[in-house]
Formats: sequence, C-alpha cells, structure tokens
Amino acid sequence: MNRPVRTRTAPDEMRARILAVADEQFRRLGTHKTSVADIASELGMSTANVYRFFPSKGAIIESVCGRVVNEVAGIASAIACTSAPAPEKLDQLLTAMHHHSKTTLVKERRMHEMVVAAMQNNCAIIKAHTERVVTILEAIIREGIQTREFKVEDPVEAARAVKTAFTPFFHPILIEHRLRHGEDDEAGLREQIRFILKGLGKSD
Repeated sequence: MNRPVRTRTAPDEMRARILAVADEQFRRLGTHKTSVADIASELGMSTANVYRFFPSKGAIIESVCGRVVNEVAGIASAIACTSAPAPEKLDQLLTAMHHHSKTTLVKERRMHEMVVAAMQNNCAIIKAHTERVVTILEAIIREGIQTREFKVEDPVEAARAVKTAFTPFFHPILIEHRLRHGEDDEAGLREQIRFILKGLGKSD
C-alpha cells in the first residue's frame, strides 16, 4: 500500500508566508495591535514555530518594512532603466518616489507609521534602502554627464547632494509635516525638482 508523501515547506517559502500574513495584519491593525501569536494563528501554526524563522516580532516588522521600501526602490530602478533622457528620468524618479510616499501616508497610514519608526530607530534596512536609491541616482547622473545633459564633475557627490536636497519630499515625517500645514505640495515638488536639475547644470 502506497502511503502519501509528506512534504515540508521550504524555509524561504515559509518565511515568505509569514511575512505575507504579517504584512496584511500590519496594514489592517498596525504593528502595535498585531502579536506574533496573531500571525501564527492566521497561519495555523504555533508561535514557537514562527520564532524558528524570525527571532522576534521586531525582526518581522523590519522585514515587512523592507518589503515596503523595496517597492520604492523597484519603481526607481524601473525608471532608471528606461531610454528617456537623464534629466527626464531624474524628474520622473523623484516625482514617483514622492508620490509613493505620500500615497502610503494617506492610504496606508499604519505602514507609513511603521516606516517612520524604522527611520527613527536607524534601522539597517532603511539605511540600505537609502544607499540603493543614492546608487540609482548616481547611475542617472553619470548617464547625464556622458550625454552632456549634466555639468557636474563628481556623480557620487552629486547623487548625495540630490538626495539631501530632495529630503523634504522623500522623508515620510517631512512629507506629513508639509501636508499637515497645508503647503502646496505639488507646486513645491516641481520647484524643488527644477532647482535640483539646475544644480546639475541643466538649463531650462
């Protein structure tokens, strides 16, 4: 008599399942109101089993936060890979990053709060995300230098300067501050991007 073969879920697959459930519950309830036991119950497993894959709730939160910021990096990478001129790509990239952060604030408030907390705690995932964005900016600036659309000498330094100049429209706390005080967000965004492009040597 043939017995059914029992299959084990691969560790990476199980981690992905845990993160998917955690992501859904964090969006619906927030990180404070979601426990590891809640996540385990939704998966039909014990809390101890969840801890086999993540050492703490904080580790789960950090991983879910990584998924959120990776959405932004994915958008930036896709724009950087297009065939548009470098100034146009940089404009599109900065605009898209800002709109994504603003949409998260308005429509995914709990996820916004999670990212803010990660930034305030100097989370390693946030640091890695920021470096990845700077690397993408650097690649676009190098391209613009090669095509003589930008007139800067050091693309590494220029990329970090762009990141700093764009911080009011990139950092979730500062975006929230602007919206709370009723500032004309889109007009300010366009003005700052024009300032950045001019600083890179692009004429109007």
